[in-house]
Amino acid sequence: MTADADAPSDAPDSGASSGPSDAPSLALPFDTEALEHSPIVTERLLIRPLIEADSDDVWEYQRLPEVLRYIPWPERSREEAHAHTMRRVGSRLLAEDGDNVHFAMVLTGEPSPGDAGRDRVVGDVMVRIASVEHARLELGWVLHPDFQGRGLAAEATAAVLAFAFDTLQAHRVLAELVAENTASAKLCLRLGMRHEATFVEEEYDRDTGAWLDMAFYGILRREHVAARLAG
Repeated sequence: MTADADAPSDAPDSGASSGPSDAPSLALPFDTEALEHSPIVTERLLIRPLIEADSDDVWEYQRLPEVLRYIPWPERSREEAHAHTMRRVGSRLLAEDGDNVHFAMVLTGEPSPGDAGRDRVVGDVMVRIASVEHARLELGWVLHPDFQGRGLAAEATAAVLAFAFDTLQAHRVLAELVAENTASAKLCLRLGMRHEATFVEEEYDRDTGAWLDMAFYGILRREHVAARLAG
């Protein structure tokens, strides 16, 4: 509910803020340039914003049928995939509902197929503003199948989840995935998220002509903090 702009203004001023002190408030706007200079570093990964030079590495997993099965991407040519990556590279600012940014998972010591002098991007993680008003963010991720089974997706998403709560001050973080994507479902649970709902035939896949059930997972900041304190 919003206040009436025409309401009388002769009420006493208590000096208090207009809302409760624990009201949700994302730390916005946030420009990913900050992480270009000080990327997130984990045990094996460097997590930073996607850049143009990552395009060929992204193409290596974006073109694979086993990746497209669970990611809402159409089949693209290399040129189309490059254009798509450049659009994602251009998304640098989080400020309003729907804004999204994309972080490269750079595997330290793994040479890029197209440039042995560069460490390889083996996947990426998306952060999207689901609601500024309610301080709600969404995470999404993709990892090259050749690098699955090594805990890299968990390592990257755990770091970005911490960033979402600690830096962006999210109240709640959610993930939406195709219900058949059992690997991502297990990862959600590993991150401390709860399975909150499965919507039957929620989305229609025009490429396959099939309806998809969508699973929703979520975690609150207080739950994330409690889990970290518990070790």
